[in-house]
Amino acid sequence: MAEAYCVKCKGKKEIANAQEVTMKNGRPALQGTCSVCGTKLFRILGPKKEG
Repeated sequence: MAEAYCVKCKGKKEIANAQEVTMKNGRPALQGTCSVCGTKLFRILGPKKEG
């Protein structure tokens, strides 16, 4: 599972219900909720590799 920093829990937590989204600038990211407190989490991913 992917992890992201939760501001409410003040630590890295697993992302529940993670969905891959594309930001306005074209970069991929993961969006979901904190598995502990339910706060929205967002993690920017690296560029997609073509090939």
